Amino acid sequence: MTTSVKNNFLPPSLISNLQQVLISRNDTVEHQSSQNSSSLSSRSRNAEPSQANAEPDCSKPVLLITNGEGIDSPGLTFLVQALLSDGRFSLHVCAPQSDKSVAGHSMTVGEMVAVSSVEMGDAAAFEVSGTPVDCVSLALSGALFSWSKPVLVISGMNRGSSCGRNMFYSGAVAAAREALICGVPSLCLSFNWKKDVSCESDLKDAANVCLPLISATVRDIERGNFPECCLLNIEIPSCPLANKGFKLTRQSLWRSPLSWKAVSTNRHPAAGQYLSNQQSLGIKLAQLSRDASAAGAARRLSSHRKNVEIESVGVAGKLNGQQTVKKYFRLEFMEKEREDGDDNLDFRTVEDGYVSVTPLSLHSTDQSKIETLVSNWITVALGRKQ
Repeated sequence: MTTSVKNNFLPPSLISNLQQVLISRNDTVEHQSSQNSSSLSSRSRNAEPSQANAEPDCSKPVLLITNGEGIDSPGLTFLVQALLSDGRFSLHVCAPQSDKSVAGHSMTVGEMVAVSSVEMGDAAAFEVSGTPVDCVSLALSGALFSWSKPVLVISGMNRGSSCGRNMFYSGAVAAAREALICGVPSLCLSFNWKKDVSCESDLKDAANVCLPLISATVRDIERGNFPECCLLNIEIPSCPLANKGFKLTRQSLWRSPLSWKAVSTNRHPAAGQYLSNQQSLGIKLAQLSRDASAAGAARRLSSHRKNVEIESVGVAGKLNGQQTVKKYFRLEFMEKEREDGDDNLDFRTVEDGYVSVTPLSLHSTDQSKIETLVSNWITVALGRKQ
């Protein structure tokens, strides 16, 4: 079967590349089916998800680890290493395949989500082609792991601030929130990364700083003393080992400034890059099929319309009624000095060198009561010998 590129809205190079991917994929599937087994590399991503159904170590509390930045992020690696070295927990990891740090509480509905195993020490680890919320929802559903539910869900260690209104964009906070919605206590751990100042070793130190809090949380969950009506949004200051201790804070109204920038129209991604950036082959094909159908419908409705691509914010002159304007923009988060505020606000506490502990509830009307509960818990749980 051949594919005609005449009057097609998709670039010819993309169609050709897609055909090669399909042929290559078919050849690969046929080759794999002829083999009885295959060996995993040290960073394998090919095992069947059903292998996760092995029974967890019931002698240790089960923790589910996820994040917003993806399975390969240094923060996640350091956190898992710290918890494995601690030796008190049975770890299960389910994290995004790629960076989804600003995915918010988005979910993948009606489309295939691919799951592949990943070697991560003694932890049962999987990468998911969806969002952080997908990872938590899937892990807690019983479809991937055989547990009833973990004792605690931890989202982290995430690089960058989740203070203030940033938490509404944060895929990491959303993952912890999804756990809370599912009835599982959760923590979100973030490190206050400073551009041109912070380094990866700081993420390792930040993970170790959080171990007493994690241990106290698990212990008091099992004793029924943990405030399970909220998640705890934890942010570690930029000098982790020099922190002044844990401090209860309130969510501020601060957020990172947003900057939309026009992008030149001669910077179209190549077809190969387009394919590699998608979440999975199944999703790529579904999206291409849907886009092709939409393009065909649009072509039939406006067969005489002419596209005019521009990169400026405005258009000189008046456009012809048969012309369609297409622009390209890119959104970036900007760094900005934070203004002075209440010492009990999250960002101010972190800037002052404390580890910020901000309770976030699904019901804002209970915030005052929740803050009192968490304040009392921090005083007792972290004030005694671990």
